[in-house]
Amino acid sequence: MTETTQFCVGLDNKPGQLARLCGVLRNAQVNVDALCISDDDDCVWVNLVLSPVETAERVLVENGYRFLTEKVLTLEVDNRPGELERITMKLAEADVNINYVYGAGAKGTPCELILKVDDAARACAALGEPQPREMMPN
Repeated sequence: MTETTQFCVGLDNKPGQLARLCGVLRNAQVNVDALCISDDDDCVWVNLVLSPVETAERVLVENGYRFLTEKVLTLEVDNRPGELERITMKLAEADVNINYVYGAGAKGTPCELILKVDDAARACAALGEPQPREMMPN
């Protein structure tokens, strides 16, 4: 399990806004390692795990994006029925609140989950993982 930085970027809910953000990141050679989007009528919140983190933060500031950063956990799991239930049950039994989770993986390959929890150390202990380590900058 790794602790890493997630960027929460606010965009206007209009065509082309995500494409513009992706272009800014590409031009700076910033990779999108994970992505989750939620919206309402006025705003789109784009949660991104980006690398390298320092470059991502710099280009977002330089291009006038509204964003915040927060620590999230990444966890590689088997991509099979019941695996998410097993993980969430262990966290529930340890009284760890999951604020949100997202992830993906191709069939037959491990899945990487991004978890925002209220207590990273307790989450690691519940899952039998070492304490989270900070992701090394790329």
